[in-house]
Amino acid sequence: MRESIIFDTDPGVDDAQAIAIALAHPDIELLGLTTTFGNVEVETATQNALLLSELADQRIPVAQGAAVPLVKTKYAAPAHIHGANGLGDIELPRVQGRALETSAAQFIVDTINARPNEVSLVAVGPLGNLAVALQLDPTIVKRVKRVVVMGGSIKEGGNVTPVSEANMFNDPHAASKVLTAGWPLTLVGLDATHRCVLSPKDMEAIAKGQGRLGEVLAGSYGFYSDFYREFLGIDGCCPHDSCALAFLMKPDLFTTATGHLSVITDGDAEGQTLFAPKDRPFIDERWSRNPEVDVCLGADGKGIVQWIVDTLK
Repeated sequence: MRESIIFDTDPGVDDAQAIAIALAHPDIELLGLTTTFGNVEVETATQNALLLSELADQRIPVAQGAAVPLVKTKYAAPAHIHGANGLGDIELPRVQGRALETSAAQFIVDTINARPNEVSLVAVGPLGNLAVALQLDPTIVKRVKRVVVMGGSIKEGGNVTPVSEANMFNDPHAASKVLTAGWPLTLVGLDATHRCVLSPKDMEAIAKGQGRLGEVLAGSYGFYSDFYREFLGIDGCCPHDSCALAFLMKPDLFTTATGHLSVITDGDAEGQTLFAPKDRPFIDERWSRNPEVDVCLGADGKGIVQWIVDTLK
């Protein structure tokens, strides 16, 4: 069954890999790319989104969105992980196209309302664009097909703080609004993405199959994998954002549970995602007050990586 998606993104090396999948997969209709701050400043994210689709000889609508968090002070982009340009600081071709005049949030609202119950949102950065879309039109929760969010951590711990994953930490107030909005949502967090490692051999196969886009993917991968090797002792990288698309298309590769999510918005634990499993009693009802969602608790890492490589090679 074909999936029609809006991909909300802050490209980003692993975002670029995921965008390549969305552009290449025959059963994905990529309706648009909406951009946010996160791995890079939002202006750079927008340029990267335009460039990646152009390198694949496609013209995908790109709508620029959130430049800062809803409430908290913005932290500097992690140039030591993704490079100052978001793509490993490799030399990039000049972008030919331009972003839409429409904001990312308005693009999300307009697209969902034009095709009710047909459009899935796949969000792999901080969640400001989805949070503002909910403010513009709260009724989209009833018209969206599904929402898949890459972010958070249930049991794995954090990757930018002891307890928080980067997307949740960068805009916890937006994350709280999005994860508790009451729409059909699945959280694909570090419990799943850390089970997946894209090796140098995998990237070599991808690069050969993706032409000009493959050159950028391979070049940026080198920078990104150096970080993983130095700081985490991994020979390769975790393709975090591609896992959100893998869940959309191959949910059988993931282990999930249903329950209630909440996000800590302030203090030392800001950005932490708390999960209360469905029907499990706690000392107080506060942890089960939010609408039910699904979360990923594990994944078939080898199967997911093979799906990524098969899609792109």
